[in-house]
Order: sequence, then C-alpha cells, then structure tokens
Amino acid sequence: MENIKILIADDDVEIADLVAIHLEKEGYRVIKVSDGQETIDIIQTQPIDLLILDIMMPKMDGYEVTRRIREKHNMPIIFLSAKTSDFDKVQGLVIGADDYMTKPFIPIELVARVNAQLRRFMKLNQPKYKQDTNLEFGGLTISSEQRTVTLYGKNIELTPKEFKILYLLASNPNKVYNAEDIFQKVWGDAYYEGGNTVMVHIRTLRKKLEEDKRKNKLIKTVWGVGYKFNG
Repeated sequence: MENIKILIADDDVEIADLVAIHLEKEGYRVIKVSDGQETIDIIQTQPIDLLILDIMMPKMDGYEVTRRIREKHNMPIIFLSAKTSDFDKVQGLVIGADDYMTKPFIPIELVARVNAQLRRFMKLNQPKYKQDTNLEFGGLTISSEQRTVTLYGKNIELTPKEFKILYLLASNPNKVYNAEDIFQKVWGDAYYEGGNTVMVHIRTLRKKLEEDKRKNKLIKTVWGVGYKFNG
C-alpha cells in the first residue's frame, strides 16, 4: 500500500491530521491540502489514487473541484462533509463522487470505505470493453475505446458512472436491467440503497442525451422492473 497515494482536501487541520494518521497506519502515502485550487493543482501535477474531499473549502468548493477532476480523471472520490442533507449527498454523487460520509465520522469506517473504493477501482471498476467497438444508434455514437459519446456530431460530456450506465444498456439493446443490476455492475458493489442513486444518474443521463426532444426515447423505463436501451 506504500505506493498508493491519497489526497486529503480539508481546511480543518485537525480533521485532516486525524484522517492522515489512520490512513498512514494502513500503509498509505498521504498528501494534505487546505483549499480547492490547491487540490486541482496537486492532481494536475502528480498521480493520486484516491481523494477525500471536503465540500466547504476556500477558493473553490468541493462540488466544483469534483466537476473539474471528472473532466479528465477517474480516481475514487469520497466526500467528507458537515453537510448532512439528502440533497447534498445526492448532488455529490451525481457530479461524480463515489461515496459520501458526514461529519462527525468514525475514522475506522472511513478507512474501511477507502479500502473498499480502492479495491473496486483496481479490480472491479475497470470495465472490459471490446477493443475498437463503437455503438451507433440513430445519431448517437458511443466509443468504448475513447470513452466518448457524440449525439449528431456533438460531444456529450458524461461522468465515468454515466458512461458506464449508458454503455451497459446500449451494449444489450432491449434487455431490461433493474436498479440492483445496474448498481452492482457499474459501482461494483453490493446493492443496499442504490436505487435512488441509479435513478438520479439515469435522470441526468437522459437530460444530457436530450431525451426530452426525442419522440422515441433511447433509455426507456419499464415500470416496476427497471430500464432498457431502446435501440
């Protein structure tokens, strides 16, 4: 684990130090920063395997940090925040976080979540797409190799989770996946309360694909069952 580098971004020095102590006991290498811009600067200049991120930070909040990171990077992000509302949690997950913990927190639980996220990322969270396989459906092109999506020639910016959901559904047109199937295949985790998370990601994905303008929807809800790609 000494080669695994974790970045802690939190302007509360005591919390950052506490988290660092427990992670270093596990053998992880730790870097600490105290504002959003410094977080971006570090990630742009050196490899980071996982980010523990506060939301309320100087210069740039955690939401904006996550948006910028997800433009280029796919490392796990765990929000560690005093913001406890369901809206904040869902917003964090939608913009690209992989997990969300609220303060105050139990350090050994955070370490367990770090271990789980790294395990998924390194072993389960890397989908084995067929090389050079492009999927095309009436103006929509999905490139498995380049991890890009275009709609009538326009590039559609998707988060890594949104891309995986879309590719999963589009790879098996007309096959119905329930929320549990999608959560297990995309998040690589046992399904516990992932139904709302899947629903929110599907809703955002539909919006980006301009489904409201389509008479024949690409992603169809099969009521009481799940979702399918109407290819």
